[in-house]
Amino acid sequence: MNPVSTPTQLSELTAIDALALFRRGELSPVELTRDCLERIDTLNPKINAFVHIAHDGAMKAAKDAEARWMKGTPCGPLDGVPTTLKDLTLSRGMPTRYGSATTSPDGGSDVDAPVAASLRKAGAVFLGKTASPEYGWKGVTDNPLHGVTRNPWNTALTSGGSSGGAGAAAALNLGMLHQGSDAGGSIRIPSSFTGTFGLKPTFGWIPQWPTSAMSTLSHLGPMTRTASDSLLMLESMAQPDSRDGLLGNPGSLRMDTRAPVSLQGWKIAYSPTLGYVEVAPDIRKRVDNAVTQLSRLGAEVIEIDPGFSCPLETFNTLWFAGATQVLEKMTDSQRDQMDPGLLDIAARGSNTSLSQYLAAKRERTALCAHMQSFHEQWDLLITPTLPISPFTAGHNVPPEGKYHDWMEWTPFSYPFNLTQQPAASLPCGLDDQGLPVGLHIVGGKFQDMKVMHAAMLLEEMLPKLVYPKLSQ
Repeated sequence: MNPVSTPTQLSELTAIDALALFRRGELSPVELTRDCLERIDTLNPKINAFVHIAHDGAMKAAKDAEARWMKGTPCGPLDGVPTTLKDLTLSRGMPTRYGSATTSPDGGSDVDAPVAASLRKAGAVFLGKTASPEYGWKGVTDNPLHGVTRNPWNTALTSGGSSGGAGAAAALNLGMLHQGSDAGGSIRIPSSFTGTFGLKPTFGWIPQWPTSAMSTLSHLGPMTRTASDSLLMLESMAQPDSRDGLLGNPGSLRMDTRAPVSLQGWKIAYSPTLGYVEVAPDIRKRVDNAVTQLSRLGAEVIEIDPGFSCPLETFNTLWFAGATQVLEKMTDSQRDQMDPGLLDIAARGSNTSLSQYLAAKRERTALCAHMQSFHEQWDLLITPTLPISPFTAGHNVPPEGKYHDWMEWTPFSYPFNLTQQPAASLPCGLDDQGLPVGLHIVGGKFQDMKVMHAAMLLEEMLPKLVYPKLSQ
């Protein structure tokens, strides 16, 4: 192939752009992958987004993709596109460390998790693994094994978590497609803090194996710069796999990728506070401004709360109980190497009675039923993704603030893990500090395409972010 793109142009490509260039013979997967790897080598020391860089494996996969494109026989819809996996996802040829010093550096897997297998089959070129807090337990990304992951918009600040490495990589376009996971906001939090797009699909839309310690709270999803790239990635990720013993994609879910030209006839509820959340004024202003664009797209938008009270206690009961599963087989010497915060919530979980746990499950069921009824009237629910801006890296909560646990500053995200609904974070501008603000788009269960279609249309209406470059 005859390369025609400059490195600067390569660093701005979307996956859809890259595939179009591959198809026309104007760009090689080898050229694009080499550029990504070079930029990762230069920029990763500044942000710590990658915990493993697969130089040799990525270049081999890119060369194989190049050969297929030259023959006009791509192996799948993502053939040759640079992609990352989260360090909680098993993948052949790469270690999975879970951000934990308790794991072995020789712990490479000889098997792909379902999502890795599906992306590999689609032709994705795996650049490496992105950072997570230890076992994905919190809403920021630092861990005892790899240290602190930082926000490209300001490296003194957190990129969020637990898919914070993926969010930081997406903001710098170190690969076009990034796999995240979300059990309480872990895709949407870093997407909001880094000005990128992330989707938590309906639970079961993307199969999981091995099962997360957080069980049916945990969802897998795409993280990208654009909603269109996330939809492209979602199509390949959402493939049935019999190893998923909790639900699994039933195979009857069909993705209509043709976005409507408007939202005419849609009824959208806008709840800036859910009725109980305090939101920073500059964030509220940016979200308010973005919501006006929904009306211009033809939707009927009414400010109304969804009508549930804060479910923090319900979430924490289930979350803390899940954390106990992480520690169950750990020795005392291993526990000494672990994040003290993870040990703390696991200890709190071990004090949860069976009665309390079952009560939380009943409360969760009631919330699911309430939101199902809500979405019989409303196509979408819109909120801010987060009520605060990115804060100092290396802290679980904003320093000298009012929060004790990370769940307290993520009140818009975890309720919809309880209900298993699809929810996305779409960048909608910059706050008064010049940091990204996320718009939260929530759909009824199995209405993932409504979320994606609204995001794709709204994305075209909102100001385009100028992403940080750092120094290269």
